[in-house]
Amino acid sequence: MTTPTPGTFGLAPVPDQPPWYRPVGNECELFETAYGQGVPLLLKGPTGCGKSRLVEHMAARLGRPLVTVACHDETSAVDLAGRYLVEGGDTVWQDGPVTRAVRSGAILYLDEFAEARSDVVVVIHPLSDHRRTFYVERHDEQIAAAPGFMLVVSFNPGYQRGLKELKPSTRQRFLAASLGYPNREIELEILQGETGIDSSSGKRLCALVHKLRELEPLGLAEMPSTRLIVNAARLIQAGLPPRAACDAAVVEALTDDPEIASGLRDLVALVF
Repeated sequence: MTTPTPGTFGLAPVPDQPPWYRPVGNECELFETAYGQGVPLLLKGPTGCGKSRLVEHMAARLGRPLVTVACHDETSAVDLAGRYLVEGGDTVWQDGPVTRAVRSGAILYLDEFAEARSDVVVVIHPLSDHRRTFYVERHDEQIAAAPGFMLVVSFNPGYQRGLKELKPSTRQRFLAASLGYPNREIELEILQGETGIDSSSGKRLCALVHKLRELEPLGLAEMPSTRLIVNAARLIQAGLPPRAACDAAVVEALTDDPEIASGLRDLVALVF
């Protein structure tokens, strides 16, 4: 068995320019302050409101590599810490994403953190307080976070309410920020900044998504996100007719129910 060695796969390099991001409030300043103070940050907000883009933007702005883990109910502490692999005739250690981030001083982003198993939350706790350490049980190694390390987690408070929630003892380890869908003016700026769509089409897409968010009786599982109309704008920019773009990027993405889909298409037809 060989000496454990750190892996490098999955460590995203720092881009030359930060990904474009339009702040909605003071989230960029809060992120930068949390980073400077070595305090972990919890981002709350609905699907597609910009949580992941904020993290990507700030990691590049701060000049730190980024490690992202999309958590789900099968995500285990072993997955995050690493495991022994057989290569040739030897058994070698391969660092998991958390171990890589801690060793390299990266920003570690655990997306949909509330979906992870309880053992993940337990092993993350020492990284979220003054200790800033990570214990790799499988080869008995205690790793102190390298300079520049930051822990960021996110979750959607409205998703599967009552089934998956963060415990108070976990939440209180983090600074927290709530992100939501922006108003029409800011959402139009985001559309144009992301896609370059013309003002007229952009305003119609924003009008569409805001009308949909007001129609709770439609029975949608989730409200349409900014991400959906960004995708629709990209299709329009690529030459697809607006109604066809909205059908693919908005209607079909929101529902499988024929009646609800018909109602959504009627609303699209009114806007375009």
